[in-house]
Amino acid sequence: MTSDTTVLDFLLTRRSRPAKMLTTPVPDRSQMTQLLTAAARVPDHGKLEPWRFIVLSAAANAKLAQTVAKRGADLGLPPDACDKAAATFADSPLIVAVVASPKPSEKIPQIEQTLSAGAVCVSLVNAALASGWGACWLTGWAAMDSDIQQDLGLAPQEWIAGFVHIGTSAATPPERPRPDIDTLTEWRE
Repeated sequence: MTSDTTVLDFLLTRRSRPAKMLTTPVPDRSQMTQLLTAAARVPDHGKLEPWRFIVLSAAANAKLAQTVAKRGADLGLPPDACDKAAATFADSPLIVAVVASPKPSEKIPQIEQTLSAGAVCVSLVNAALASGWGACWLTGWAAMDSDIQQDLGLAPQEWIAGFVHIGTSAATPPERPRPDIDTLTEWRE
């Protein structure tokens, strides 16, 4: 058996960076293509590619922030909740909307396709972190809102699996408590 301790060490110490800590510079198109290529190397039974990407620049994020603020007000959300949701987009220099795009299949159930889209999100975060960028995966009410989804050009069967924020992080947030594996694991023999 061979192992790559560098990769394992990375996975054991990886740390997402809060979106509000991310600034410019951001990956250029070539660098983003490499990160997206890495993210797409996930389990995908049936080779359905049940996900796609929308890369949102700072300008696109500013427009989306306005849409989110208006939609939140239309939904009757408290003004501070609208402002917070809008700021998540307005303050982000780069976001990849990972779109879950399930395909009709008699063999591959939708839950497997959904899990594949989630795997793309975490793989994109890990690819960005491994490349030296800061990154985090967020959702929130805007990801689930049909008007926001329509504004992003999603088809009726599609939805946002995650908004992956990517940029430069000048600081690492303090470590947080991690799961106690012993309490979450059952060993059977």
